[in-house]
Amino acid sequence: MAGFLGEYEVTLDSKGRFLVPGALKKQLPGEENSLVISRGFEKKLDMYPMKTWEIILERISKLNDFDPKVRRFKLLFLGGATEVLIDNAGRILLPPTLKEYAGLSKDIVLASYIDKIIIWDSHKYKQFFEEQSSDDFSKLGAELMSGILSRE
Repeated sequence: MAGFLGEYEVTLDSKGRFLVPGALKKQLPGEENSLVISRGFEKKLDMYPMKTWEIILERISKLNDFDPKVRRFKLLFLGGATEVLIDNAGRILLPPTLKEYAGLSKDIVLASYIDKIIIWDSHKYKQFFEEQSSDDFSKLGAELMSGILSRE
């Protein structure tokens, strides 16, 4: 998989479900119907195709459980991680605890993030971009990408 593309505004229904946009569904590997949703770093949710999640679990399982930082990270990252299915109507039900963690109410954004989709409250997502100046974005890109691009 080359990675996900796109940004989709969707609405949660009263039961906490959202319709997976057709353009996003087409990007899921094969006939992937099973995904994992976990807590993200910026009070958002991360949604992974099952194959990607399995790779992450394999890497995390190699961390040293005798290190308190590892145990803390595992609990924060894996606690609440939930397998979800796209139902016959093309919807996903968000687990209530994860929905609460990310502060999701009605309007949410599904945004591509290479090998996963991030799920943000629409207001918080827009606010994040409003707080970033084009100059800051340019400096950040130069700082992070200069070494990568010069190696090609």
